[in-house]
Amino acid sequence: MAELFNIYCDESCHLQDDGIRFMSLGCVWCSAAKTPEISRRIREIKGKHGLLKTGESPGSGARTFEMKWTKVSPGKIGFYKEIIDYFFDNDDLHFRAALIDKQQLRHHAHSQTHDDWYYKMLFRVLEPIIDPEKAYSVYLDIKDTQSETMRKKLEQVIRIDRHDQTRTILQRIQQIRSNESELMQIADLLLGALTYHNRMKARNLPSPSLQRSGKLELVARIQQRSHKSLEATTWLRESKFNILRWQPREIGP
Repeated sequence: MAELFNIYCDESCHLQDDGIRFMSLGCVWCSAAKTPEISRRIREIKGKHGLLKTGESPGSGARTFEMKWTKVSPGKIGFYKEIIDYFFDNDDLHFRAALIDKQQLRHHAHSQTHDDWYYKMLFRVLEPIIDPEKAYSVYLDIKDTQSETMRKKLEQVIRIDRHDQTRTILQRIQQIRSNESELMQIADLLLGALTYHNRMKARNLPSPSLQRSGKLELVARIQQRSHKSLEATTWLRESKFNILRWQPREIGP
């Protein structure tokens, strides 16, 4: 039987008209057999930093505190740094993302909606990860009421691309809420840092309030541990921390 992997997908600043120039979408993945151990260890780190309710144990499945990029603050910077270090120290955890400058989007020229393009991009993120010799369960963060329709479309595209008529490669694509998954929360954290860094880079310097948020410190930790600028495409075979800086396809005359 093929080894099973879990893939947890999320996004940052993905709305088309939110006034934010950069967005990213991507995933964290690991062996399904390792998922319970990883989730338990993350809850242990939460407990160490006082982020579980009194009386709850790390092994109880408690998900009291949902770690998110938007919740990064100076008071919790030690916790978030420990989570980042845990990700980079654990050989079973992997990350891949697409970074997009929304000023380059030309949906009308390609006769597509933003949602259509979003799921095409998500497929492009997943495509290099999915090995036909292995099996995968893909978990998507619930977006809106249209998510189920797009989920089915993404599933169809992956099955066609990987010739998975017997449904042995793609075990499932399922929508979940991020507070239900510690690994989805790591994806949120890494994607948030990627988008934030490129937003700040485009502005040249962040505002004093953002400098005090602790987020710059966390971005620096990710750069240090990944040995990546967070601004450029990495080697496609980079399995630990992989980035695609998306460029639009040119339209001929």
